[in-house]
Amino acid sequence: MVARREKDTLGEIDVPSDALWGAQTQRAIENYPISGYKPFPAFIRAMVRVKRAAALANAEAGRLEPKRRDAIVAASDEILAGKHLDQFVVDVFHSGAGVSFHMNVNEVIANRANQICGGGVGTYEHVNPNDHVNMSQSTNDVTPTAMRLAHLELTKVVVEELDKLGDALAAKAAQYADVVKPGRTHLQDAVPITYGQEIGGWGTRIKGAAARLRAGRSELCELGIGGTAAGTGLNADPQFRERVCRHLAEWYGEPIVPAKDLVASMQSMAAVWLSAASRARSAECTRSSQS
Repeated sequence: MVARREKDTLGEIDVPSDALWGAQTQRAIENYPISGYKPFPAFIRAMVRVKRAAALANAEAGRLEPKRRDAIVAASDEILAGKHLDQFVVDVFHSGAGVSFHMNVNEVIANRANQICGGGVGTYEHVNPNDHVNMSQSTNDVTPTAMRLAHLELTKVVVEELDKLGDALAAKAAQYADVVKPGRTHLQDAVPITYGQEIGGWGTRIKGAAARLRAGRSELCELGIGGTAAGTGLNADPQFRERVCRHLAEWYGEPIVPAKDLVASMQSMAAVWLSAASRARSAECTRSSQS
């Protein structure tokens, strides 16, 4: 391996010379060779959008110079366009609440931003992964925020398709409203029922599953970004979270707002409710297909 030598608080380490990641990512590669699975693309996109929004918010507060802001935004846009995805190399199973993957993102954006500014990788002469890309942030607020955003992106189409399926079943229920068939209970023929009634029941269950999933998604729109390390907002501009959420709401087309309680937003994941709604959806779809 042709390598460059990088130094962090733990000492020096060799990093592949052409890699956009840096020392902390390299340590994670060596420390966590667990599953071979790399970060899910939607999670990468969500994390990068947080970084993009943070750069804009910090610049609006006068804390980040326009040159650095523009370089971070440009690097983020390249990643969101599908470039450099092979640079996100930390195993999905690693410790520290997502610190290693978070630093992987910070380092990739910083190194690419340095290249955009005319510098080289590993020098951070123009853009530093901690001081600039991660300004006003912590893994403790960025990771839960990115998880919520990834779920928002992935579940949007699911809700839309469930609604379409429910509508299609309702239409079929009306079409076959007068067609009589044997009802079935306990694996036996029972009293008469129409095909319309049976199909209508399927449609109602699917619509209910969509409603539960939609309710779970609403909690995902409350973000803890700006809470920094412990939910206190220490070292972040007081308007940082509102500014970040404003940008994210525009990009996602969702009613994204800062969480009312930043501490609680780190302790309790809205994904638990969403997971329950997703399991209910799967059960309803399975029952409908087996009826």
